[in-house]
Amino acid sequence: MGLNNRLQIGDVSNNGQVEIVDEDRLCYLVRSTSRGASGLRTISKKLLDEYVTYWREHPDATPDSARQALSGTSEIDKFEYGYSSTLSVMAQMVLQPTHKVNNKVSCLPHQQIFYGAPGTGKSFTINQEIDGEDVIRTTFHPDSDYSSFAGAYKPTTREITMRDLSGHPVVEHAQILTEEKIVYEFVAQAFLQAYIAAWDKYAKCDEGNPQRQFLVIEEINRGNCAQVFGDLFQLLDRNHSGFSDYPVKADSDMQRYLVKAFKGFSIPQADAINRLYGGRDVVREVLEGKILLLPNNLFIWATMNTSDQSLFPIDSAFKRRWDWSYMPISDAKKGYVIDVAGSRYDWWQFLEKINEKIENTTNSEDKKLGYFFCKAHGGVISTETFVGKVVFYLWNDVFKDYEFSDAIFVDTVDDGRLSFAKFYTEGEMKTKVRAEKVAQFLGNLGLTPFEESEEEYNGQAESTDTSETPRSTWSVTERKRYDFWQAFLAYAQKNDEFKTYFGGTKKAGKDHWKNFYVSGADFYMSVVLKLWEHAIALQVYFDRTTDTYYHLATQKKEIEAEMETTYEWRENPEKKSSTIVERIDDIDFEDKEKATNTLWVCFYSSEGVKNRLRSILRLKKDYKSV
Repeated sequence: MGLNNRLQIGDVSNNGQVEIVDEDRLCYLVRSTSRGASGLRTISKKLLDEYVTYWREHPDATPDSARQALSGTSEIDKFEYGYSSTLSVMAQMVLQPTHKVNNKVSCLPHQQIFYGAPGTGKSFTINQEIDGEDVIRTTFHPDSDYSSFAGAYKPTTREITMRDLSGHPVVEHAQILTEEKIVYEFVAQAFLQAYIAAWDKYAKCDEGNPQRQFLVIEEINRGNCAQVFGDLFQLLDRNHSGFSDYPVKADSDMQRYLVKAFKGFSIPQADAINRLYGGRDVVREVLEGKILLLPNNLFIWATMNTSDQSLFPIDSAFKRRWDWSYMPISDAKKGYVIDVAGSRYDWWQFLEKINEKIENTTNSEDKKLGYFFCKAHGGVISTETFVGKVVFYLWNDVFKDYEFSDAIFVDTVDDGRLSFAKFYTEGEMKTKVRAEKVAQFLGNLGLTPFEESEEEYNGQAESTDTSETPRSTWSVTERKRYDFWQAFLAYAQKNDEFKTYFGGTKKAGKDHWKNFYVSGADFYMSVVLKLWEHAIALQVYFDRTTDTYYHLATQKKEIEAEMETTYEWRENPEKKSSTIVERIDDIDFEDKEKATNTLWVCFYSSEGVKNRLRSILRLKKDYKSV
């Protein structure tokens, strides 16, 4: 191709009419604006070459004369006859390369509202998408107004010099005395703070794109947007380059503040920005505080909770100036469980059941619960949290207008209805949650608890092959088990004695037990994790009841005294097996280092009592690393 390869994505013509949006080997994708209308057009690079050649030879030509002169010289003319004005502007962009401006900051929406039911992860999603960016946050509420969003004069304290009646500074012990005095100053709020920060990034950017600045508004519909934004509303109309289409005049108080804030600023891209406004020196007006104009590196993102009751309506004119991103209710695959007196219920299963009831009752999705409605600690939602947040929300905000007529509110024990008060004890200064009522409510929904284990350990071989199922599909319990085994094995296998005595290298798995074979012995070690009980059961397992077991059993008292603990001695005649079991409680599985050290100390044995201590697990209370 010819000269047109000088054009790059982001280039804008001097009159702002044409912007290069994208390109491939044969064509440009351009945004062309004419008489207030804007549209995307595909322009052939071959045809543009013809226009460039023509305009170089005829600098005083018109788009019509160029079209007539070039008509019929190309097979593709007939498809682009209507684009002669755009082609002529692009030809001049090539021949007069002063048009270049790197003002294409990002393809991200400049104004975006994330909306959905409570707990769908709106704020979480924003945090993920703008991680590492400069962010200023604010939250709207019913009393929010223009001054609390943009800025206003407020009383503040300032340290000033004390003066005598003649106006001279008061000096004491060779020191000028000062005092704090209440003064009124213009105080910038979230909008102006983000606005100034965005222009500051332009001033500090010599070339390339300036750093992005984000203004995040939480709960935007809890404030009266028309009142809060005021004339700033007009700034939300952005042109094809991301700058405000229509600057607004700043009031005198704001202007004085901006002049001080922008003192010393110099915008290297000023000429390119001014060309977007027909050559008007808008950058100078911005720095002098005369006008407000959003730069294209300022992004305003917001969240909107569709279930809030104290809401202000948002009119269509305001809505159309934003991109809208719906946050659906979905399984986040975190494996959260509801803990009810030791019984565990699947959180996502509960959400599916209750959201179905909410939709059938209210004929609306706005009141549904999202996955992150509750904050789980270690994957567990406690009974107290469930009642205080979920049950309270259901009773107070969802079903209170529907007379609690559904079967899920039937109290089969007390022959009545499950009122909210029934979830708490009565007659005490400090109430306690009644777990049996929570279990009853969940049962009314058709939920049943599931157990962490499964089956009692009876000498089963563990599985270590996890390649077939991705980790994202594992339950919280499975991930906790795997992480613990991985941490323990990485720690233990650094010790040569472990490799010698306990079967060499092993792999982590998802089972709640793991077997360790003892070289030269007729038994092996098994470790059983009881995550939800915060305990570990350590077993010396005999596949058959041998003389070794009986020998140890005869020394039961001596062994337990020496080890300063008590063991459970089990003989299983049906399987002809036997075990010696020690239970270790108060294990914090979230602290993998401490839990790992505890188990390792239990494995370690003294040479002097090899036949006993290698098989019996010893617990040292100080968790000292070996």
